[in-house]
Amino acid sequence: MVVTPRVGVGVDVHAFAADGRLGLWLAAVEFPDQPALEGHSDGDVAAHAAADALFSAAGLGDLGSQIGTSDPRWARASGVAILSEAAERVRAVGFRIGNVAIQVVGPRPKLAAVRDEAQRRLTEAAGAPVSLSATTTDGLGLTGRGEGLAAIATALVLDPRA
Repeated sequence: MVVTPRVGVGVDVHAFAADGRLGLWLAAVEFPDQPALEGHSDGDVAAHAAADALFSAAGLGDLGSQIGTSDPRWARASGVAILSEAAERVRAVGFRIGNVAIQVVGPRPKLAAVRDEAQRRLTEAAGAPVSLSATTTDGLGLTGRGEGLAAIATALVLDPRA
């Protein structure tokens, strides 16, 4: 049997809450002393980018078409719940998830101290290995100006039907 690999890319960006709320969710970890992100759900850009990448790899569209802001079931949902749902939908159409790699873009919060815990939680949600890295934009763009955070993810899925 030939197994065909497919790769998808996902991106998510959220602004910091304009009202100064604290309680940032990022990569399935809460940073209670950091500004929250705006969003229909918890605004976890890492988990959302991972879900988006899975949908892309499986040819299922994107996060907005699969789990959109018009669906009240996802209001205030955790990024973990969204990533779990994406993985379930990808498996439901016959794919096996190989892995997901996520890179968070922004100067804060620092992820090194929670990387292992974040990867464990995201891996559990995806049901496949998830790796996490971070970078800054050296002061450029919305993340560099401290207006919000972004994440880019790549997912590998395997299609045993091809």
